[in-house]
Amino acid sequence: MITKELPVGYHKFAKSPFVNYQMNRWWSLGFTVFDEIAEAGRQIKTFDDNRVVFSRLAESAESDGRLKNAAFYWRAAEFLTAPASADKTDLYERFSDTFHRAFAGDQIESQTIPYAGGSIVVHRLAPRDTDGRIQTGGGHGTVVIHGGFDSFIEEFYCFWLAFAQAGYEVIAFDGPGQGATLYRHGVASDHDWEKPVGAILDYFDRDDVTLLGISFGGYWCVRAAAHENRVKRLIIDAPFYDLMAHRSNLTKGLVRWMLNHRRFLNWSIRSRARVIPTIEHVVNQVLMVNRRLEADPALAAEWILSMNAEHISSDRVDQDVFILVGEADRFQSPKLYELQRAALVNARSVEGRIFTRAESAANHCQMGNLGLALDSMTEWLGRHQG
Repeated sequence: MITKELPVGYHKFAKSPFVNYQMNRWWSLGFTVFDEIAEAGRQIKTFDDNRVVFSRLAESAESDGRLKNAAFYWRAAEFLTAPASADKTDLYERFSDTFHRAFAGDQIESQTIPYAGGSIVVHRLAPRDTDGRIQTGGGHGTVVIHGGFDSFIEEFYCFWLAFAQAGYEVIAFDGPGQGATLYRHGVASDHDWEKPVGAILDYFDRDDVTLLGISFGGYWCVRAAAHENRVKRLIIDAPFYDLMAHRSNLTKGLVRWMLNHRRFLNWSIRSRARVIPTIEHVVNQVLMVNRRLEADPALAAEWILSMNAEHISSDRVDQDVFILVGEADRFQSPKLYELQRAALVNARSVEGRIFTRAESAANHCQMGNLGLALDSMTEWLGRHQG
Protein backbone atom coordinates (compact mmCIF):
# COMPACT_ATOMS: atom_id res chain seq x y z
CA MET A 1 0.00 0.00 0.00
CA ILE A 2 1.06 3.58 -0.61
CA THR A 3 1.10 4.25 3.15
CA LYS A 4 4.09 1.91 3.53
CA GLU A 5 6.06 3.89 0.95
CA LEU A 6 5.81 7.31 2.58
CA PRO A 7 8.89 8.81 4.26
CA VAL A 8 9.39 8.47 8.00
CA GLY A 9 11.29 11.05 10.05
CA TYR A 10 11.10 14.73 10.94
CA HIS A 11 14.33 16.48 9.98
CA LYS A 12 16.20 19.72 10.64
CA PHE A 13 16.13 21.16 7.12
CA ALA A 14 16.07 24.85 8.11
CA LYS A 15 16.78 27.07 11.11
CA SER A 16 13.34 28.73 11.24
CA PRO A 17 10.77 26.34 12.83
CA PHE A 18 8.09 27.60 10.43
CA VAL A 19 10.22 27.16 7.31
CA ASN A 20 11.53 23.84 8.63
CA TYR A 21 7.98 22.58 9.03
CA GLN A 22 7.23 23.44 5.40
CA MET A 23 10.39 21.62 4.25
CA ASN A 24 9.25 18.55 6.18
CA ARG A 25 5.78 18.98 4.70
CA TRP A 26 7.05 18.73 1.13
CA TRP A 27 9.25 15.76 2.07
CA SER A 28 6.57 13.88 4.05
CA LEU A 29 3.95 14.11 1.29
CA GLY A 30 6.02 11.60 -0.62
CA PHE A 31 6.91 13.08 -4.01
CA THR A 32 10.16 14.97 -3.44
CA VAL A 33 13.83 14.00 -3.16
CA PHE A 34 15.41 14.15 0.30
CA ASP A 35 18.77 15.53 -0.79
CA GLU A 36 17.08 18.25 -2.84
CA ILE A 37 14.87 19.30 0.08
CA ALA A 38 17.89 19.32 2.39
CA GLU A 39 19.86 21.52 0.00
CA ALA A 40 16.87 23.84 -0.43
CA GLY A 41 16.67 24.21 3.34
CA ARG A 42 20.34 25.24 3.47
CA GLN A 43 19.85 27.85 0.73
CA ILE A 44 16.61 29.44 1.95
CA LYS A 45 17.31 32.37 4.27
CA THR A 46 14.27 34.53 3.49
CA PHE A 47 10.75 33.94 2.19
CA ASP A 48 11.82 35.41 -1.16
CA ASP A 49 14.62 32.82 -1.36
CA ASN A 50 11.96 30.11 -1.15
CA ARG A 51 10.44 31.05 -4.52
CA VAL A 52 13.80 31.24 -6.27
CA VAL A 53 15.20 28.00 -4.85
CA PHE A 54 12.14 25.86 -5.44
CA SER A 55 11.43 27.31 -8.89
CA ARG A 56 14.95 26.32 -9.88
CA LEU A 57 14.41 22.81 -8.47
CA ALA A 58 11.08 22.52 -10.33
CA GLU A 59 12.61 23.54 -13.65
CA SER A 60 15.48 21.09 -13.19
CA ALA A 61 13.12 18.23 -12.31
CA GLU A 62 10.92 18.99 -15.31
CA SER A 63 13.90 18.99 -17.66
CA ASP A 64 14.85 15.57 -16.25
CA GLY A 65 11.32 14.28 -16.85
CA ARG A 66 10.63 13.98 -13.10
CA LEU A 67 7.18 15.52 -13.28
CA LYS A 68 5.99 14.34 -9.86
CA ASN A 69 8.98 15.96 -8.18
CA ALA A 70 8.54 19.08 -10.31
CA ALA A 71 4.87 19.45 -9.38
CA PHE A 72 5.59 19.48 -5.68
CA TYR A 73 8.52 21.86 -6.12
CA TRP A 74 6.26 24.29 -7.98
CA ARG A 75 3.84 24.00 -5.07
CA ALA A 76 6.63 24.73 -2.60
CA ALA A 77 7.72 27.75 -4.69
CA GLU A 78 4.18 29.16 -4.66
CA PHE A 79 3.64 28.66 -0.93
CA LEU A 80 5.67 31.54 0.52
CA THR A 81 5.24 33.87 -2.46
CA ALA A 82 3.31 36.95 -1.40
CA PRO A 83 -0.24 37.20 -2.82
CA ALA A 84 0.58 40.61 -4.29
CA SER A 85 3.43 39.13 -6.32
CA ALA A 86 2.97 38.88 -10.07
CA ASP A 87 4.44 35.35 -9.83
CA LYS A 88 1.82 33.94 -7.46
CA THR A 89 -0.83 32.88 -9.97
CA ASP A 90 1.73 31.68 -12.51
CA LEU A 91 3.36 29.43 -9.91
CA TYR A 92 -0.04 27.99 -9.03
CA GLU A 93 -0.76 27.24 -12.69
CA ARG A 94 2.67 25.64 -13.14
CA PHE A 95 1.94 23.41 -10.15
CA SER A 96 -1.54 22.42 -11.28
CA ASP A 97 -0.54 21.74 -14.89
CA THR A 98 2.53 19.72 -13.89
CA PHE A 99 0.62 17.74 -11.26
CA HIS A 100 -2.09 16.62 -13.67
CA ARG A 101 0.46 15.69 -16.33
CA ALA A 102 2.50 13.76 -13.77
CA PHE A 103 -0.45 11.70 -12.54
CA ALA A 104 -2.38 11.41 -15.81
CA GLY A 105 -2.01 7.63 -15.75
CA ASP A 106 -3.93 7.37 -12.47
CA GLN A 107 -7.21 8.23 -14.19
CA ILE A 108 -8.17 11.16 -11.98
CA GLU A 109 -11.60 12.46 -12.93
CA SER A 110 -11.74 16.24 -12.51
CA GLN A 111 -14.78 18.46 -12.82
CA THR A 112 -16.22 21.78 -11.75
CA ILE A 113 -19.48 22.14 -9.85
CA PRO A 114 -21.36 25.45 -10.13
CA TYR A 115 -21.33 27.19 -6.76
CA ALA A 116 -21.84 30.71 -5.35
CA GLY A 117 -21.48 32.45 -8.69
CA GLY A 118 -18.35 30.46 -9.52
CA SER A 119 -17.41 26.80 -9.25
CA ILE A 120 -15.93 24.26 -6.86
CA VAL A 121 -13.14 22.14 -8.35
CA VAL A 122 -13.48 18.44 -7.51
CA HIS A 123 -11.40 15.35 -8.28
CA ARG A 124 -12.58 11.75 -8.09
CA LEU A 125 -10.41 8.69 -7.72
CA ALA A 126 -12.11 5.32 -8.15
CA PRO A 127 -11.38 2.56 -5.60
CA ARG A 128 -8.26 0.48 -6.38
CA ASP A 129 -6.70 -2.75 -5.27
CA THR A 130 -3.29 -2.63 -3.58
CA ASP A 131 -1.58 -2.89 -6.98
CA GLY A 132 -3.41 0.23 -8.16
CA ARG A 133 -5.89 -1.51 -10.49
CA ILE A 134 -9.34 0.11 -10.57
CA GLN A 135 -12.00 -2.01 -8.89
CA THR A 136 -15.35 -2.62 -10.51
CA GLY A 137 -18.39 -1.72 -8.43
CA GLY A 138 -18.64 0.91 -5.74
CA GLY A 139 -15.94 -0.29 -3.38
CA HIS A 140 -16.35 0.07 0.37
CA GLY A 141 -17.89 3.53 0.32
CA THR A 142 -16.96 7.17 -0.29
CA VAL A 143 -14.40 9.36 1.46
CA VAL A 144 -14.65 13.11 0.84
CA ILE A 145 -11.37 14.95 1.52
CA HIS A 146 -10.53 18.64 1.82
CA GLY A 147 -7.61 20.65 3.10
CA GLY A 148 -7.28 23.76 5.19
CA PHE A 149 -6.05 27.32 5.34
CA ASP A 150 -3.18 27.37 2.84
CA SER A 151 -3.34 23.98 1.12
CA PHE A 152 -4.17 22.79 -2.38
CA ILE A 153 -6.07 19.53 -2.47
CA GLU A 154 -3.63 17.96 -4.96
CA GLU A 155 -0.78 18.18 -2.47
CA PHE A 156 -2.60 15.56 -0.36
CA TYR A 157 -2.52 13.06 -3.18
CA CYS A 158 -0.98 10.45 -0.87
CA PHE A 159 -4.21 10.67 1.16
CA TRP A 160 -6.29 10.03 -1.96
CA LEU A 161 -4.17 7.01 -2.85
CA ALA A 162 -4.26 5.54 0.64
CA PHE A 163 -8.06 5.53 0.75
CA ALA A 164 -8.48 4.51 -2.90
CA GLN A 165 -6.10 1.57 -2.41
CA ALA A 166 -8.03 0.60 0.71
CA GLY A 167 -11.05 0.20 -1.57
CA TYR A 168 -12.83 3.54 -1.14
CA GLU A 169 -14.07 5.98 -3.73
CA VAL A 170 -12.31 9.29 -3.08
CA ILE A 171 -13.83 12.69 -3.80
CA ALA A 172 -11.25 15.41 -3.09
CA PHE A 173 -12.02 19.10 -3.47
CA ASP A 174 -10.81 22.65 -3.08
CA GLY A 175 -13.48 24.51 -1.15
CA PRO A 176 -14.19 28.24 -0.96
CA GLY A 177 -10.93 30.15 -0.59
CA GLN A 178 -8.79 27.17 -1.62
CA GLY A 179 -6.74 26.15 -4.63
CA ALA A 180 -8.42 26.14 -8.02
CA THR A 181 -11.77 27.13 -6.53
CA LEU A 182 -10.15 30.42 -5.48
CA TYR A 183 -7.52 30.91 -8.19
CA ARG A 184 -9.59 29.95 -11.22
CA HIS A 185 -13.18 30.53 -10.14
CA GLY A 186 -12.92 33.37 -7.64
CA VAL A 187 -14.88 31.75 -4.80
CA ALA A 188 -13.83 33.37 -1.53
CA SER A 189 -13.62 31.75 1.88
CA ASP A 190 -16.80 30.75 3.72
CA HIS A 191 -16.77 29.12 7.16
CA ASP A 192 -20.21 27.55 6.55
CA TRP A 193 -18.63 24.41 5.10
CA GLU A 194 -21.89 22.47 4.92
CA LYS A 195 -22.70 24.50 1.80
CA PRO A 196 -19.85 23.28 -0.44
CA VAL A 197 -20.07 19.76 1.01
CA GLY A 198 -23.80 19.69 0.34
CA ALA A 199 -23.29 20.89 -3.24
CA ILE A 200 -20.77 18.10 -3.85
CA LEU A 201 -23.02 15.41 -2.36
CA ASP A 202 -25.88 16.67 -4.52
CA TYR A 203 -23.71 16.56 -7.63
CA PHE A 204 -22.47 13.00 -7.04
CA ASP A 205 -25.76 11.82 -5.48
CA ARG A 206 -24.07 10.45 -2.35
CA ASP A 207 -25.97 10.06 0.92
CA ASP A 208 -23.52 8.07 3.09
CA VAL A 209 -19.97 9.44 3.15
CA THR A 210 -16.95 9.85 5.39
CA LEU A 211 -15.65 13.41 5.58
CA LEU A 212 -11.96 14.11 6.26
CA GLY A 213 -10.76 17.63 7.03
CA ILE A 214 -7.01 18.35 7.14
CA SER A 215 -5.36 21.20 9.11
CA PHE A 216 -7.85 24.13 9.36
CA GLY A 217 -10.13 21.71 7.53
CA GLY A 218 -10.44 20.07 10.94
CA TYR A 219 -12.71 22.97 11.86
CA TRP A 220 -14.70 23.15 8.66
CA CYS A 221 -15.42 19.41 8.52
CA VAL A 222 -16.99 19.53 12.00
CA ARG A 223 -19.16 22.45 10.95
CA ALA A 224 -20.21 20.54 7.82
CA ALA A 225 -21.03 17.34 9.71
CA ALA A 226 -23.08 19.32 12.22
CA HIS A 227 -25.40 20.56 9.46
CA GLU A 228 -25.20 17.84 6.78
CA ASN A 229 -26.67 14.46 7.75
CA ARG A 230 -25.37 12.73 4.64
CA VAL A 231 -21.98 12.79 6.37
CA LYS A 232 -22.04 9.60 8.44
CA ARG A 233 -18.43 9.45 9.66
CA LEU A 234 -15.98 12.23 10.44
CA ILE A 235 -12.16 12.32 10.56
CA ILE A 236 -10.64 15.46 12.07
CA ASP A 237 -6.91 15.99 11.40
CA ALA A 238 -6.34 18.18 13.38
CA PRO A 239 -9.02 19.95 15.46
CA PHE A 240 -9.17 23.75 15.52
CA TYR A 241 -12.38 24.23 17.56
CA ASP A 242 -11.90 27.70 19.08
CA LEU A 243 -8.52 29.38 19.56
CA MET A 244 -9.81 31.48 22.46
CA ALA A 245 -11.56 28.71 24.38
CA HIS A 246 -8.58 27.82 26.56
CA ARG A 247 -7.28 31.36 27.02
CA SER A 248 -7.44 33.25 30.30
CA ASN A 249 -10.20 35.78 30.97
CA LEU A 250 -7.53 38.49 30.86
CA THR A 251 -6.47 37.44 27.36
CA LYS A 252 -10.06 37.19 26.16
CA GLY A 253 -10.78 40.66 27.53
CA LEU A 254 -7.70 42.11 25.82
CA VAL A 255 -8.72 40.56 22.48
CA ARG A 256 -12.24 41.98 22.80
CA TRP A 257 -10.76 45.41 23.57
CA MET A 258 -8.49 45.28 20.54
CA LEU A 259 -11.34 44.22 18.25
CA ASN A 260 -13.26 47.27 19.46
CA HIS A 261 -10.27 49.54 18.79
CA ARG A 262 -9.57 48.72 15.18
CA ARG A 263 -6.92 51.38 14.56
CA PHE A 264 -4.83 50.07 17.41
CA LEU A 265 -5.36 46.46 16.27
CA ASN A 266 -4.19 47.34 12.75
CA TRP A 267 -1.12 49.12 14.12
CA SER A 268 -0.30 46.15 16.36
CA ILE A 269 -0.59 43.60 13.54
CA ARG A 270 1.40 45.71 11.07
CA SER A 271 4.14 46.34 13.62
CA ARG A 272 4.54 42.66 14.40
CA ALA A 273 4.33 41.63 10.75
CA ARG A 274 7.26 43.91 9.88
CA VAL A 275 9.58 41.91 12.14
CA ILE A 276 7.96 38.45 12.04
CA PRO A 277 7.59 37.15 8.46
CA THR A 278 5.27 34.33 9.54
CA ILE A 279 2.69 36.81 10.82
CA GLU A 280 2.88 38.74 7.55
CA HIS A 281 2.39 35.47 5.64
CA VAL A 282 -0.67 34.48 7.69
CA VAL A 283 -2.29 37.91 7.39
CA ASN A 284 -1.69 38.04 3.63
CA GLN A 285 -3.05 34.52 3.23
CA VAL A 286 -6.26 35.39 5.09
CA LEU A 287 -6.77 38.47 2.95
CA MET A 288 -6.12 36.43 -0.20
CA VAL A 289 -8.59 33.64 0.61
CA ASN A 290 -11.18 36.32 1.29
CA ARG A 291 -10.29 38.13 -1.96
CA ARG A 292 -9.65 41.25 0.11
CA LEU A 293 -5.98 42.03 -0.44
CA GLU A 294 -6.69 45.72 -0.01
CA ALA A 295 -8.36 45.24 3.40
CA ASP A 296 -6.94 46.19 6.79
CA PRO A 297 -5.04 43.38 8.56
CA ALA A 298 -7.66 43.47 11.32
CA LEU A 299 -9.82 41.44 8.94
CA ALA A 300 -7.42 38.54 9.46
CA ALA A 301 -7.98 38.55 13.21
CA GLU A 302 -11.74 38.83 12.77
CA TRP A 303 -11.77 35.95 10.24
CA ILE A 304 -9.81 33.61 12.51
CA LEU A 305 -11.83 34.51 15.60
CA SER A 306 -15.09 33.89 13.72
CA MET A 307 -14.08 30.22 13.81
CA ASN A 308 -15.34 29.54 17.32
CA ALA A 309 -17.21 27.14 19.57
CA GLU A 310 -20.61 28.67 18.85
CA HIS A 311 -20.23 28.63 15.07
CA ILE A 312 -18.74 25.14 14.76
CA SER A 313 -21.88 23.62 16.38
CA SER A 314 -20.12 20.58 17.86
CA ASP A 315 -23.22 19.59 19.87
CA ARG A 316 -25.06 18.89 16.60
CA VAL A 317 -22.55 16.26 15.48
CA ASP A 318 -24.11 12.80 15.87
CA GLN A 319 -21.74 10.80 13.67
CA ASP A 320 -18.84 8.46 14.46
CA VAL A 321 -15.77 10.66 14.91
CA PHE A 322 -12.01 10.05 14.81
CA ILE A 323 -9.71 12.89 15.95
CA LEU A 324 -5.96 13.04 15.30
CA VAL A 325 -3.34 15.44 16.66
CA GLY A 326 0.40 15.56 17.19
CA GLU A 327 1.74 16.09 20.70
CA ALA A 328 4.05 18.88 19.40
CA ASP A 329 1.60 20.53 16.98
CA ARG A 330 2.56 24.23 16.93
CA PHE A 331 -0.50 25.33 14.94
CA GLN A 332 -3.44 23.34 16.37
CA SER A 333 -2.35 22.16 19.78
CA PRO A 334 -3.42 19.11 21.84
CA LYS A 335 -5.36 21.56 24.04
CA LEU A 336 -7.72 22.10 21.09
CA TYR A 337 -7.93 18.32 20.66
CA GLU A 338 -9.18 17.95 24.24
CA LEU A 339 -11.66 20.80 23.89
CA GLN A 340 -13.04 19.51 20.58
CA ARG A 341 -13.35 15.97 21.90
CA ALA A 342 -15.20 17.13 25.02
CA ALA A 343 -17.58 19.24 22.92
CA LEU A 344 -18.79 16.26 20.85
CA VAL A 345 -21.43 15.42 23.44
CA ASN A 346 -23.91 13.86 21.01
CA ALA A 347 -21.56 11.99 18.69
CA ARG A 348 -22.37 8.32 18.11
CA SER A 349 -18.79 7.48 19.05
CA VAL A 350 -15.56 9.42 19.51
CA GLU A 351 -12.06 7.98 19.20
CA GLY A 352 -8.81 9.87 19.17
CA ARG A 353 -5.08 9.49 18.88
CA ILE A 354 -2.27 11.79 19.96
CA PHE A 355 0.83 11.02 17.88
CA THR A 356 4.23 11.22 19.52
CA ARG A 357 7.79 12.30 18.82
CA ALA A 358 8.89 8.68 19.16
CA GLU A 359 6.61 7.89 16.19
CA SER A 360 8.04 10.84 14.18
CA ALA A 361 4.42 12.01 13.93
CA ALA A 362 4.22 14.67 16.64
CA ASN A 363 4.02 17.68 14.32
CA HIS A 364 1.07 19.32 12.61
CA CYS A 365 -0.99 16.80 10.61
CA GLN A 366 1.61 14.11 11.43
CA MET A 367 4.18 15.43 8.98
CA GLY A 368 7.11 13.10 9.59
CA ASN A 369 5.04 9.91 9.48
CA LEU A 370 1.96 10.33 7.32
CA GLY A 371 1.91 6.61 6.64
CA LEU A 372 1.18 5.90 10.30
CA ALA A 373 -1.60 8.49 10.34
CA LEU A 374 -3.18 7.13 7.16
CA ASP A 375 -3.00 3.57 8.45
CA SER A 376 -4.78 4.76 11.61
CA MET A 377 -7.50 6.44 9.56
CA THR A 378 -8.13 3.48 7.27
CA GLU A 379 -8.13 1.06 10.23
CA TRP A 380 -10.68 3.20 12.07
CA LEU A 381 -12.80 3.58 8.96
CA GLY A 382 -12.74 -0.16 8.33
CA ARG A 383 -14.33 -0.67 11.75
CA HIS A 384 -17.03 1.98 11.28
CA GLN A 385 -17.91 1.79 7.59
CA GLY A 386 -21.38 0.43 6.87
